Amino acid sequence: MISTANGKRAVIIGRSNIVGKPMLHLLMARHATVTVCHSHTKNLPDITREADILVAAMGKPKFVTADMIKPGATVIDVGINRIAPKKLVGDVDFDAAVEVAGAITPVPGGVGLLTVAMLMKNVVKAVKLQLS
Repeated sequence: MISTANGKRAVIIGRSNIVGKPMLHLLMARHATVTVCHSHTKNLPDITREADILVAAMGKPKFVTADMIKPGATVIDVGINRIAPKKLVGDVDFDAAVEVAGAITPVPGGVGLLTVAMLMKNVVKAVKLQLS
């Protein structure tokens, strides 16, 4: 998790129970000021350009463009979108965003593996609880 969120401005695009809301609580617990948005938020690019930490989790391929990112921001792309039989992309236009962001997670190869690992951890925990 982000250890340097203290005092940072974080923006999460996506309000799901799977990613958006848990990220809100994780970032707040690390003393970030957090704004939760979605694809219908008015003036969304203005809001995202203020973010030191930008989390994209709305499920729209390449929705976040480079002009929506504050130079030097940390961009965490949680989206997984199939746009062709063997082509996965995130919610962030990675090729353009990598030129602006200070750090960025790729898709595929970014946080997806952690999602699977945490799912497996939770499945094992659930089985243990059922057996006890």
